[in-house]
Amino acid sequence: MLYYLYEFNHAVLKPFREAAGLGKKLFDSKLNPYSYTYPGKIIGATCDLFESMTRRYGKPEFGLTSTNINGQPVAIEEEVVWSKPFGDLRRFKRNEADYQKAYGKPHVDPRLLIVAPLSGHYCTLLRGTVEAFLPEHDVYITDWTDARDVPLYKGQFDLNDYVDYIIEMLEHIGPDAHILAICQPGPPVLAAVSLMSENENPSLPASMTFMGSPIDTRRSPTVPNDLAKKRPLSWFENNVIYTVPLPHDGAFRRVYPGFLQLSGFISMNSDSHLNAHQRYFNHLVEGDCDSISKHREFYDEYLSVLDLTQEFYLQTIREVFQEHSLAVGKFYHRGQKVNPEAISKVALMTVEGEKDDISGIGQTQAAHDLCKNIPDDMQFDYIQPGVGHYGVFNGKRFRTEIQPRLRDFMRANFDPKKETEFREKVRPIKSNKAKQPIKEEAVKQKNPA
Repeated sequence: MLYYLYEFNHAVLKPFREAAGLGKKLFDSKLNPYSYTYPGKIIGATCDLFESMTRRYGKPEFGLTSTNINGQPVAIEEEVVWSKPFGDLRRFKRNEADYQKAYGKPHVDPRLLIVAPLSGHYCTLLRGTVEAFLPEHDVYITDWTDARDVPLYKGQFDLNDYVDYIIEMLEHIGPDAHILAICQPGPPVLAAVSLMSENENPSLPASMTFMGSPIDTRRSPTVPNDLAKKRPLSWFENNVIYTVPLPHDGAFRRVYPGFLQLSGFISMNSDSHLNAHQRYFNHLVEGDCDSISKHREFYDEYLSVLDLTQEFYLQTIREVFQEHSLAVGKFYHRGQKVNPEAISKVALMTVEGEKDDISGIGQTQAAHDLCKNIPDDMQFDYIQPGVGHYGVFNGKRFRTEIQPRLRDFMRANFDPKKETEFREKVRPIKSNKAKQPIKEEAVKQKNPA
């Protein structure tokens, strides 16, 4: 019923929203003398704020059309290279001629799969993450589908399906790639690599990196962890699962609505969001275009949400946050026990934020304890001072302090000769580039939980 009320409320506000949009244009027009007055600016700012807070935000675009390599622009073409009903695999293909010209000689870079979280936001939330890796990596990213857009006849999608999707994507990309899981995907990605290792899958990645991931939420539990732990699974099923209404393609599918997840995110930092919108109103009145643009850029992304299928959401709550199945060695996939100890040839790096209030310190580091057979010189751990959850994968400190360490870690586990041989199966590329050692600042830091 709540989903129907949400849609009804959106429909009821539509004429007021359109009137506000019209007022926004009217009082923002240079042809309107009243727009230059203080009362006119107040009215225009009020209309703008009302319209922005009541409209529905669609799926954003990445908008990444080029990158810079050695001072040379390289064109980017975004393409879907693998697709299933509940998710696509997107590749940011660099123009080959521009790419080779930028290096001035035959060159190859590591293939990188960024696994975006399926926790309410679209993968475009990682736009800055993708952009930071583009100059030195062949980047792919998971693009999860809004469950309300998937017709019922397409079937269900649960945590086991998620694991299958990851394995199939890695098989599509090919062996010796690198996989980076940000937040929620940590446990299913670790499960996928464990299964691939035990089953001797030839498409095993060269390295796996987990950033702010709930590998073991018993360590340094946060407010969201406590909420998931203290309520029975039946409470979540009865209170946060709703039916998608018509006219959505996924009508009658049972989902955890994105707007509920967004409400939870906002409630955790309500004061900061309230202050941000108050500053936005003031900037509108003052005509501070740069601040207005930054606010819109952030919230256009932040307020764009998607729905999760009931089965995926409830299974994640149970397996990851209540029973800690993977951490205690009781997670099964299609009848096969998932055994992280089977991993011995895949390098492991974990990254955590000092002020992360979503995944506490130690939750991601737990991956090192589970993967007991990875050699010590192939394991690295890093804690970034002064950043919260979002800062682990985006922002200035990510670009200047975290991403360079990730790059060096992946390069240390990258064999240009093998990469060239793999690419020659697809297109003729020759390279004499020598293997690069990992930089000194990325040495392993032991920080037991």
